Amino acid sequence: MNDRAQAGAEPIIRMEGVQKWYGKFQVLTDIDLQVAPGERIVVCGPSGSGKSTLIRCINGLESVQKGRIEVDGIDLTGHKRNVDKVRAEVGMVFQQFNLFPHLTILQNCTLAPMRTRGVSKQEAEATAMKYLTRVRIPEQALKYPSQLSGGQQQRVAIARALCMTPRIMLFDEPTSALDPEMVKEVLDTMIGLAEEGMTMLCVTHEMGFARKVADRVIFMADGRIVEQAPPERFFTQPQHEKTRNFLGQILSSHHHPQPVPVSA
Repeated sequence: MNDRAQAGAEPIIRMEGVQKWYGKFQVLTDIDLQVAPGERIVVCGPSGSGKSTLIRCINGLESVQKGRIEVDGIDLTGHKRNVDKVRAEVGMVFQQFNLFPHLTILQNCTLAPMRTRGVSKQEAEATAMKYLTRVRIPEQALKYPSQLSGGQQQRVAIARALCMTPRIMLFDEPTSALDPEMVKEVLDTMIGLAEEGMTMLCVTHEMGFARKVADRVIFMADGRIVEQAPPERFFTQPQHEKTRNFLGQILSSHHHPQPVPVSA
């Protein structure tokens, strides 16, 4: 665990006995998870394992039928008002960029702070430029999403989430819709965020990113957390057969033409 994720700190995210069904299909089973402030977690696993559902539950996009979720001391399984409170603290970046096509990049970034936080236009624009500079595309501020590459649009989506000054960032396969040559620019942006101590949960197949950034890698299969460990142990000594099979497939697949050094 990194220095920022102090062992004694009260968890910023706590999931206890979480269960979720879609109809008769159980998508999450007995999920127990605690995340310390400043901790960086990568969630991986085969498709259909419940990874995206897990992180969508953390900001109330999905509700659960059993168990308890607490984010930054707020009980998410209680009232609707609590869900809104939590969403203000949690930034989310999806596979698809979800930018408003009819708004400029700058307007995409200022809309939520002005509407939900009552920030003045001037202040919202100053904050937006700060974060667009942070993701290295300030010169695109007055363009529209369709004028940007996929990698640039995803970096705008990250900047837009940061404009709400969240305490936690959730990423749901943020690079899987991108062309391979654009993946690195988005991962580099995320690495920069991680180095600044942002609490992060990231669902991704980018194992090089997991090795470089994660304090902990969580492997899910069939709606359960099967294994969790620091990256060096996760990649070199996976304990569970399902984890070994998954790593064998993913590390030899076309996703990763370059071998990843263990001591990244």
